[in-house]
Amino acid sequence: MPNMSLTKVPMPEQDPNVRNKNFEEVALGYTEEMAIEEATRCINCKNKPCMSGCPVCVRIPEFIAKVAAGEFEEAYKIITSTNGLPAVCGRVCPQENQCEGKCVRGIKGEPVSIGRLERFVADYHMAHSNDDAVKPESNGIKVAVVGAGPAGLTCAGDLAKLGYEVTIFEAFHKAGGVLVYGIPEFRLPKAIVQKEVENLEALGVKVETDMVIGRVLSIDEIMEMGFKAVFIGSGAGLPSFMGIEGEALVGVYSANEYLTRANLMKAYLDDYDTPIIKSKNVAVVGGGNVAMDAARTALRLGAENVYIVYRRGMEELPARGEEVHHAIEEGIIFKTLNNPVKLIGDEDGRVCKMECVEMELGEPDASGRRRPIVIEGSNFQLDVDTVIMSLGTSPNPLIRTTTKGLEANKWGCLVVNEDTLETTRDNVYAGGDAVTGAATVILAMGAGKQAAASIHERLSK
Repeated sequence: MPNMSLTKVPMPEQDPNVRNKNFEEVALGYTEEMAIEEATRCINCKNKPCMSGCPVCVRIPEFIAKVAAGEFEEAYKIITSTNGLPAVCGRVCPQENQCEGKCVRGIKGEPVSIGRLERFVADYHMAHSNDDAVKPESNGIKVAVVGAGPAGLTCAGDLAKLGYEVTIFEAFHKAGGVLVYGIPEFRLPKAIVQKEVENLEALGVKVETDMVIGRVLSIDEIMEMGFKAVFIGSGAGLPSFMGIEGEALVGVYSANEYLTRANLMKAYLDDYDTPIIKSKNVAVVGGGNVAMDAARTALRLGAENVYIVYRRGMEELPARGEEVHHAIEEGIIFKTLNNPVKLIGDEDGRVCKMECVEMELGEPDASGRRRPIVIEGSNFQLDVDTVIMSLGTSPNPLIRTTTKGLEANKWGCLVVNEDTLETTRDNVYAGGDAVTGAATVILAMGAGKQAAASIHERLSK
């Protein structure tokens, strides 16, 4: 009999007043007993609606049934037949809008905790299995992947399993893309990402780091090296700013720079020399997941007051509910329905105040969200010594400006055939944030899978 409890098995977590002072993972994971109990909440629907919400087509009811039976390694095999990064997805996927959002159990009560179960299975495998990935027999065909983020890693893994000789060219000194430079340690431990990368290397994938494509090598030069196809999964690393007075002051960061210094360059560790401002009062402008990551990081780096400044209300925050909940628990101060209009500096050129205006919500805009309207005469100042702009990102123009015939749209995103993900250059494919602009890890992975399938179809003829 299924477990008909209306609520998920709670996830053990660090105490908020302890975790807001360390970078250890917030969520501690299910025990075997918890996982089995939660798995028995799945009623194994005939139509499998949960699968329709998964961009990488994980066979969700099948793996959950194996968890319920205590067959955790079998569950892992099922997940990894379509998803090469289960430990990552189990932690950072927006399940509430995807698989869990389609779960029938969510109609009356809470959906099955698919994400937590996926994380449990991946972590169990890492802790208990000694099975090395077996490198498939090579077909002798070389494929290049630009970018070792979620899209690139997924594309590389799928092609390697089919026998292709895959080389990833990564700009940073470490593979992982946004998984290592963007998402903090307390949400996604970097050892987890490294293990997933090592699994790919065991399949024969070569990872070349410090390779800024467009500078070190061009796309044309890669093709001349004998690669029969190229997948561009270079992400969206170009930050946006508001264009207001004072953004050039010392102490004003993009969220990308702030998080890269803290995460990839380990500024939070005393034995690293990476400089980062020791802040007292921090304002993070924006309301998405990246804003939550930046705010929670600033708090852990010793800030006394950390504000989320967002022009809409709490109900309109685009961040995951779980991330907002954790931020509130940890003491982040939400100043919603506020918008910066000017940053003010001291005599040394350092930011010291943020001038804001209060907002109210009017009629819905083109996106369907209520449009924020300035309340005239509502200006006020907030004492700050650090401002972090978390306003979204766009693709870096380096690749498109150094590759003839590679078209981009007005937002700088590469133009692709929606069915194949082939760009306007023959045998050059693209996916993830380089095509869509900043989106989610799992959508980038879905694009990587789609591109790998298209490349295989083309090259196997």
